[in-house]
Amino acid sequence: MSKIPLTVQGAEQLRQELKRLKRERPQISAAIGTAREHGDLRENAEYHAAKEQQGLAEARIRDIEAKLSDAQIIEVSKLNVDGKVVFGATVHLADVDEGTKVFYQIVGEDEADIKKGRVSISSPVARAMIGKLEGDVVKVSAPGGQRSYEIISVKYI
Repeated sequence: MSKIPLTVQGAEQLRQELKRLKRERPQISAAIGTAREHGDLRENAEYHAAKEQQGLAEARIRDIEAKLSDAQIIEVSKLNVDGKVVFGATVHLADVDEGTKVFYQIVGEDEADIKKGRVSISSPVARAMIGKLEGDVVKVSAPGGQRSYEIISVKYI
């Protein structure tokens, strides 16, 4: 199985979510027990909702544990790649056509959040930037058409 790239912060977020889900297990079990006491389980909405919540929580716990066991945790600040855009780098881009500027950090799929400026390593913009240097212009195939961005700076924070 291939390694899943994660930043240190992304791995910590997954660990925190895992802790939270495991802490909630007794509460979910108690809710199932309470609902079971109400009688006929076939028509007991509380019971079915609690069982569904338990199933979702257990599935997410298994998912997080698998991701963490297959994770390749990358300490971004310790990278020495001579200004290249790599996983974990924070890149300052200028849209060549519109003149707008944005910052993106290239992260793992579980960490991606475009509102916070974190793009997945598998996104078109990240794939276009990987291996490029400051001053390079990258072309990105976006849903709205071809876009060109100039890489203004690359930081490893």
